[in-house]
Amino acid sequence: MQHQDIVWFSQVDKDDVNLVGGKGANLGELAKIGIPLPNGFIVTASAYFDNLKKSGAYDRIRGILYDLDSNNSAQLETKAQACQLEIKKIDLDKNLERKLFDYYRTLSGSYDALVAVRSSATAEDLPQASFAGQQSTFLNIRGNQELKKALLNAWASLFEARAIFYRINQNYDHFKVGIAIPVQKMIQSETSGVMFTIDPVTNNKDKIVIESIFGLGELIVGGRETPDHYEVAKKNFEIINKTIVSQGKQLVRGSKGNKLLEVAKAHKKDQKLDDKYIVELAKIGALIEKHYFFPQDIEWAFENKQLYIVQTRPVTTIKEKEVNDKLTKKSQILKKENIILQGAPASPIIGTGKVVIIKNAKEISKIQKGDVLVTEMTTPDFVPAMKKAVAIVTDRGGRTSHAAIVSRELGIACVVGTEKATTTLKDGMVVTVDGASGIVYLGQAITSKKNLNVQKKREVEKIYKTATHLYVNLAEPDLASQIAAKNVDGIGLLRAEFILAQIGVHPKKFIEQGKSNTFVDKLAGELAIFGKAFGTRPVIYRATDLKSNEYSNLQGGDKYEPKESNPMLGYRGAFRYIKDPDVFKLELEAIKKVRGLHKNLHLMIPFVRTVNELKTVKKIIDEFGLFKDSQFKLYMMVEIPANVILLEEYIKVGIDGVSIGSNDLTMLILGTDRDNEEVSAEFYELDKAVLWAFKKTVETASKHGIYSSICGQAPSVYPELTKLLVKWGISSISVNPDAIDITRKYIYEAEHSRLRE
Repeated sequence: MQHQDIVWFSQVDKDDVNLVGGKGANLGELAKIGIPLPNGFIVTASAYFDNLKKSGAYDRIRGILYDLDSNNSAQLETKAQACQLEIKKIDLDKNLERKLFDYYRTLSGSYDALVAVRSSATAEDLPQASFAGQQSTFLNIRGNQELKKALLNAWASLFEARAIFYRINQNYDHFKVGIAIPVQKMIQSETSGVMFTIDPVTNNKDKIVIESIFGLGELIVGGRETPDHYEVAKKNFEIINKTIVSQGKQLVRGSKGNKLLEVAKAHKKDQKLDDKYIVELAKIGALIEKHYFFPQDIEWAFENKQLYIVQTRPVTTIKEKEVNDKLTKKSQILKKENIILQGAPASPIIGTGKVVIIKNAKEISKIQKGDVLVTEMTTPDFVPAMKKAVAIVTDRGGRTSHAAIVSRELGIACVVGTEKATTTLKDGMVVTVDGASGIVYLGQAITSKKNLNVQKKREVEKIYKTATHLYVNLAEPDLASQIAAKNVDGIGLLRAEFILAQIGVHPKKFIEQGKSNTFVDKLAGELAIFGKAFGTRPVIYRATDLKSNEYSNLQGGDKYEPKESNPMLGYRGAFRYIKDPDVFKLELEAIKKVRGLHKNLHLMIPFVRTVNELKTVKKIIDEFGLFKDSQFKLYMMVEIPANVILLEEYIKVGIDGVSIGSNDLTMLILGTDRDNEEVSAEFYELDKAVLWAFKKTVETASKHGIYSSICGQAPSVYPELTKLLVKWGISSISVNPDAIDITRKYIYEAEHSRLRE
């Protein structure tokens, strides 16, 4: 879309993130597919940048922030307030002001409407950045002058202390981050809340999770009230679980802005949303997820028997394996008699540490690395302390509160809605927080033979020395150093798709805009993180294998991707590299660049349908001189029956190893789609036909003296399969991070069983 100051929701979609931010783009998408949402318009990031520069605030703010020490909290807060003041006193461009009032008049109709003024951060050159929760929202705004004031305040929130701190620590230029402002008709919510189209704690894709409170929804996200919790089965939209919570206060519109009122005593314990509307809401959530091809985090509101969707965003904390054999086994060693507190499970992690009680954000400096942060509720200002904590426990809030969401992103334990954590727990007390069950134990709460202390845990791991290598499946750069510290021999599957999703823009859009080098630099920068973290241990990068429906979700994707009825069997893998090699060549350029510093980075080719495809792909790789380096290894995924049947022919072409993709191979052998609810029950990696293919692959690779591995989910789920793979002579097994410890033990036991035999 061309440079515009203000646009209606219906005029934008997911390709306009640079103009209207993620929130604005999603509102446009929802409008286009007919989702019920309050109408509105967006003051674009272009308008923000133009007014910042025309007013001179740009230069004044740059001067204020010069030589800022972001770790000096007092200086940070002082300078943040000075920056915000510069924006709040901007005299709006007259043309923008006139258009703002005109759009508001059209939206309002015959009288001035109440509107919500929201914030939607943008970052044209930083699509991997996440600014969620850092900017402000203003509710129940009415009239031209109030709207103008709310707009300036929303712009100013881009320079709140927490936002400045985040950008400095992420090394982002303050002036490459913009802000768009969606202005949306206000729903006077009788009930409101949050919906996840996946269980946010266990990552169970078969559920839709809904949380609900009386009044406006800000009390849920802030964790100020613990909401009702409903779970709905996606298969048939049957309500499978309900937890009704007594609500103390609700946020409602008053004559002079929003006010906090006591919920009437007769209704405190009422169910917040009737079953009929729970089911209706779940169906809307399923429709939104289907449109985006990805689980969604959705905010909703209910007024006058009508449901409205306020906004949606992708769930950012999904892990490949659902919770979780590992946590179950750890929970089994916890002493039940040591239970001191219970609440709602919020993050599937167990953490042990010293309690530090925080009354408000001004006290976050009390938190040291490894502490358990205990507070009434958290806000975005708590994040620097949350990053140091090993666990978080709150009095209030549900599984979609700020504390819960951030804990899952950080990978730390969290229990919310305990009601009495700040009074039951005491400073200095050592506790174990089981985020998967919602229980807090006194002390380390484990038997004398077991200890969750990290150092002792590593000492236990060292006992299991195995000849079969244990690799890890990895995707997120932020986890590289943490996982590299574990007892693993390398990365058996580094997924390109997650890195592409973080970059957020279709690679061909970079090419079309003459920014190929930008894409190469971004990709190389991410790959280098893994290479550096794992030192001399191998890092096997699987080249891009996004399907067309997944690629189309990237900015610009609709322009470059075909519409396919069955993307799984469509335009993907090696065939894509051959038909249109431009993107694959950018990947090879990035690999070559990284290997200049990290020789442990290698390449794996996915979904190779024919032997001739492998030959052609090798010729493309050879153009970049990678084969001239004797240390460079080329692997091929085995995920199509043809790969198993003709494996010897593929090996003759010249590959250093193979890795079984158990997910796709199982689906294609059994002719079933594990993501299709109608037939997913037939997906079974231990089926005799599937096991035959696994065995045939391992034995053929061994016969020809090349490396064999497996990188699908199966070994993480089935210990008996791990034992069979070791028996057949597999070179390595690659599992998800949460299965590292137990799989190493299974490999050890299987190897010793073979020796005894």
